[in-house]
Amino acid sequence: MRIAVLSDIHGNMPALRAAAADIKQWQPDLVVVNGDIVNRGPCSLSSFEFVRYKAQAEGWHLLRGNHEDFILGCANPSRPSAGPQYELMRFALWTYQQLKGQVAALAALPDRYSWTAPDNSEIRVTHGSMANNRDGLYPKSSETEIRQKMAPAPAVFVTGHTHIPFVRQVDETLVVNVGSVGAPFDGDWRPSYGRFQWQPSGWQADIVRLHYNQKEVEQDYVESGFLDEAGPFAQLMLVELRIARGLIFRWIRRYQEQLLAGTVDMESSVRHLLQDEALRPYTGPPGWTIPPPNDYRNEKL
Repeated sequence: MRIAVLSDIHGNMPALRAAAADIKQWQPDLVVVNGDIVNRGPCSLSSFEFVRYKAQAEGWHLLRGNHEDFILGCANPSRPSAGPQYELMRFALWTYQQLKGQVAALAALPDRYSWTAPDNSEIRVTHGSMANNRDGLYPKSSETEIRQKMAPAPAVFVTGHTHIPFVRQVDETLVVNVGSVGAPFDGDWRPSYGRFQWQPSGWQADIVRLHYNQKEVEQDYVESGFLDEAGPFAQLMLVELRIARGLIFRWIRRYQEQLLAGTVDMESSVRHLLQDEALRPYTGPPGWTIPPPNDYRNEKL
């Protein structure tokens, strides 16, 4: 039995096409898309339509992640239309506008998938943990934490969400984070997905890394309107793509409190973050070009 699990596409169509082509060549018996198909990237609608076609034509199983939930939250008529809270969710509102006709389909997605092998061993797939889809597992998570987050323990526990792939054995469970197709955060820009095989001798898991043309998704950032219309966070997401590291939580730690207090605006805070010496080389067209901080060295945000 062969099972492919891909996760965290985030509207990156070139990376999704590369993963789908590799999966087709491997010829698994089952394919599971482990949430975060949409949002955080430029082509959410086409990505969702692609995997829905695969579900209908080839039996792919689609799960809901926290970014599907973000989009569902945008359907709330009382959502903010201006101010700091609006700025925080502006990129998700942009995606919601692209996906309006798909909200019901997003809401109908289940949050986990399970398959039982002939020896009664279970492989269980969920976006975050058994607690919720924002509760992630990392390579350095303690065994105690992992036990709690996957209980009751299956033979194979498959997760995503953190965009950092790993394979670990915890007690009798093979624990696998398949990483991210659309936005890896482990310093390796190549998309990843998981290959799982059951044989009478037991389970085996491997992480596959793929090459794709990253310039194509940067072009999508422009042509879709995402870079110009989804707010300053879109600039951070472009740099995240280039460095294969997460930046949103770095921004949150430094600036979210000030944004909510009204002492800094979103664009200024993002530009200030991108002045970090390690990040400036990764800025530039089609995104902002961030100059050396000669004029900003003493600026405090």
